[in-house]
Amino acid sequence: MTSRRKKIITGVFSAVLLTAVTSAYLFSTVGAEVADAPAENPAVSASGEKISSETANLTIAQGPFGTPNGESGMSKSMRQYNGDSVGWIKIPGTKVNNPLVQCEDNDFYLSIGFNHQPYRAGTVFMDYRNLFGFGQENWSDNILLYGHNMANNEMFGSLRRYRQDLTYYQDNQFIELDSNYEHATYVICALPITYGGADADWRYWDMEEFKDEEEFNTYMKYARDQSVTNITNVDVKYGDKLLTLSTCYSDEDNSRFLVIARKLREGETAETFTKTSEVSENS
Repeated sequence: MTSRRKKIITGVFSAVLLTAVTSAYLFSTVGAEVADAPAENPAVSASGEKISSETANLTIAQGPFGTPNGESGMSKSMRQYNGDSVGWIKIPGTKVNNPLVQCEDNDFYLSIGFNHQPYRAGTVFMDYRNLFGFGQENWSDNILLYGHNMANNEMFGSLRRYRQDLTYYQDNQFIELDSNYEHATYVICALPITYGGADADWRYWDMEEFKDEEEFNTYMKYARDQSVTNITNVDVKYGDKLLTLSTCYSDEDNSRFLVIARKLREGETAETFTKTSEVSENS
């Protein structure tokens, strides 16, 4: 594994760190995510005053995470709290509004919270093979994120709405993705349900990089053929950067529900895409 793909777990969670980071709002948000964990609640300012997690989430979401010129204060603070922190994901209109982590093993954060304490909801994490550093031109062809399908809508639990209600996609088409350095917006282009076993024919989790146009087109054809909705207003072509969110669909048959999106191209905005007339159930 190359050094830029490998993340080192720092384990810096001492009281010294808690007093060194100045943003109480940061810890309020993290505290809201790990409220069930047996760790001390970080949603407390240095003075001991409890901070509203709702206010904290809004503050984090509206503030800059990373900048094209380097790390912002926010992303540096996140990395001080957890050295595996690589960014933030938000889907406006949904409950998805989470820090992202990446380490050398895809099993670690399945049941570990952002504060490295046991937590059944885990943490939203990026595949260890993905490249997600400085400069979007150096990002992997397909960024792959995993999150549990929690009944209370934590992590990727609220993604189930995309397969339950067609209008949910129409109202929530865009995904905001921040690295430690810059921001990107993606538009959803497919919502497939697929088999997630090791013997699957379509191994979406091994598609971080596409070797050629044929492999890219094969990936997208399968994704769109298996999509629960027929999304025709978003074209996808070789060279587009993709984002794939993966969560459980059914434990019984080991299936997965995916939300696949492509990065907006230069000059595209939300107004580029229609919402209602060109979205229908896939036959």
